[in-house]
Amino acid sequence: MNERTRPTEFRYRERVDRAPHVAVRRIARAIGIDLTPPESLVAAFESAYFKGDPHADAFVRACLRRGLGLHGARDALDRALAGEHHDAMSDELRALLADVTARPSWLDDDRVARGARVFRRWGSTVFRFAGTITLGGYLESSVAKPLALSGGYVGSAARHRFLETASFWIEVSEPDGLARGAPGYVAALRVRLLHAMVRARLDGHREWNEAAWGVPISEGDAILTLLGGSLAPGLGLSLLGYRTSREEIEDLLHFWRWVGHLMGVRFAPFPETFAEALRLAYVASLKGSATAGEDGRALCRAYVEAFTPTPSDDLIERAVSRVEHGVHRGMTRLFLSRRVYEAQGLPPAGLWPLVPLLPFPLVFTAETLRRRSKTLDDLADAFAREERRTWLAHHTKGKTAAFRPTESLRR
Repeated sequence: MNERTRPTEFRYRERVDRAPHVAVRRIARAIGIDLTPPESLVAAFESAYFKGDPHADAFVRACLRRGLGLHGARDALDRALAGEHHDAMSDELRALLADVTARPSWLDDDRVARGARVFRRWGSTVFRFAGTITLGGYLESSVAKPLALSGGYVGSAARHRFLETASFWIEVSEPDGLARGAPGYVAALRVRLLHAMVRARLDGHREWNEAAWGVPISEGDAILTLLGGSLAPGLGLSLLGYRTSREEIEDLLHFWRWVGHLMGVRFAPFPETFAEALRLAYVASLKGSATAGEDGRALCRAYVEAFTPTPSDDLIERAVSRVEHGVHRGMTRLFLSRRVYEAQGLPPAGLWPLVPLLPFPLVFTAETLRRRSKTLDDLADAFAREERRTWLAHHTKGKTAAFRPTESLRR
């Protein structure tokens, strides 16, 4: 296998045959779970770290050559999405829009709608969960370096970027949110362009080690993000009382595959079944090198402190923020392993990890009733949609997400 198909920090092959991992696979097989991935999956996952997004990358490069800059590229995309200046579009922008309007053969609209509904059902709880499991990814340089260098998730900017991500999650999972021209569809393309801009900025950067990590914001790391919105919460949130079936997780996989497709992720073979997703997650669990060091720890600290009360908060806002900050820290400690928590240098969380568990009886009961009644399921969906928008509006004070690039790299 040549050096361009496997990053040097992709360590799965050198770990998979060690005794503890062999034992895990044997135990899993004894209870009916086959974690052993086919060679084709491992090879595809490795090579995905050298894949970016050809269409978006070509558009950004063309804009830079023409002197438009990154903000000019974003404005050109926004005008195109609004139907303006169609005749003046560049060939690269036309190709990008043609890429997202072509309907893939695997797409099932009903499954997308069902998967979006499952994601909505978790309300704002899934935002904290997804943010938390990302901290484990910050051990890896391929994940941490682009964020650390761009500065979008460091220090006080962490709260803003996290809330922008929550806004993205809301818009793509609203009913018909991914229909052409809908807010989720537009948000997906804006984030796609933002990723291409980061790749363009880091191209040739002295701190970027392509041989070790692949390209910045690669398809390989994007796949883990898509699993983080489907398999991970489908399993993890059961600890809080949510009842998500394997069939629902498979609908979530289909939903996030379509979101990923709009964002330029074309990984094959994308997991279609629960078992396939487990095998890919297993490979991911063994492949890391944990070399991000202080960059990763700084990102984690910024995330954990993102909801600390601010001096501008009034008395009520400070009280609400203190609770939110505590729950935020509690979720982090609850869902991160001790090894990751300590490696990232995160502070003690006290008794806050118990707080997210307190509603378990209520959530479990509501989930059980919802599964037995279409009317109650519809009510649960409406409640969750309102709850997460209220949560976002409180923290953003009504501001909308911009998904605009930062002006310059931090270093």
